[in-house]
Amino acid sequence: MTLFLAAFALLSAPAPPGVVIDHQPQETGQYVGSPSIVILPDGSYVASHDLFGPRSGENESATTRVFRSTDRGLSWAKTAEFKDQFWSNLFVHRKKLYLMGTASQYGQVVIRRSLDGGRSWSDASRLTTGGGYHTAPVPVVEYKGRLWRAMEIHPPGMWGGFKALLISAPLKADLMKPESWTQTPPLEFPSDAPEGHHWLEGNAVVAPGHSLVDVLRVDNIEKVAIAKLVNGQLKFQQMVPFPGGAKKFTIRYDPKSGKYWTLSNPALPEYPQSAEKPASVRNTLALMSSPDLLHWTVERVVLKHPDPLKHAFQYVDWQFDGKDLVVASRTAFDDDAGGAHNFHDANFLTFHRVENFRASQP
Repeated sequence: MTLFLAAFALLSAPAPPGVVIDHQPQETGQYVGSPSIVILPDGSYVASHDLFGPRSGENESATTRVFRSTDRGLSWAKTAEFKDQFWSNLFVHRKKLYLMGTASQYGQVVIRRSLDGGRSWSDASRLTTGGGYHTAPVPVVEYKGRLWRAMEIHPPGMWGGFKALLISAPLKADLMKPESWTQTPPLEFPSDAPEGHHWLEGNAVVAPGHSLVDVLRVDNIEKVAIAKLVNGQLKFQQMVPFPGGAKKFTIRYDPKSGKYWTLSNPALPEYPQSAEKPASVRNTLALMSSPDLLHWTVERVVLKHPDPLKHAFQYVDWQFDGKDLVVASRTAFDDDAGGAHNFHDANFLTFHRVENFRASQP
């Protein structure tokens, strides 16, 4: 097992902020994607990411790597690497660790399980017979006796046209069995929406009033779409202003503050591309909160680099850890191999801690 330390002393280029969990030079033609992080019952952290890019095999059988930290994120050891796992999130259910996503780009839905804290894993269990599924590391929530997770269906052809859905299983079910899972009918992006063209990478969230909603990224506008579960189907509700809504985010509810929290990539007006292509501006990571999922406040900027072309802190996944948030980031940054290919094609998986997140200032 290879140990990656925060100092990352072997590089003469400036080290990225945080702790380096993994590094993938751009010359490999493989890039770091889909960061996920979870805290185990014993306090250990487990993080994962997949590989995408022209030499990754993402279209046939994608690769995912898993890492573990026993010192609260100060150092990390790689514990596993396997095929047939992409766009996946880690989660703990009944003291067992799971990893759920797709087998490949627009592939079948798959899940695998670890009974020893991420050191070893089952083979991937295929939960669907057909493919075409799309997702990212997004939350798994409990609601009315079931586990729920958002996904999308991508129709054949060019990128776009995603159809939103929720997949769920009873809390007591064997999550490895396909028959445990059901899904809602896919919902197309509203044809009469005044803005946006596509939605994707939705978050299943228990909303105020104890309803279940899917909060979705909207292509190239700084808003999110909210669809509500009604009689077993998703129904589009509204668009909501949301700094960073054109990029992937994770939303979780904090009972102590009574607020929903997220880390997003607002497209700041100081960058020319923010106006027309906000989805391409990912060099700022901001902490945001909301009392109701409808009104969002930027609490503070957590990470920022002045260059949006080859630097990014994106697709972050995170968990509550007492007064702090612990974060895994798909990070595009300088290295001794020419840096990241671009802002999108990241070369690092990095760990970060947002201290005392409930305070407006650190």
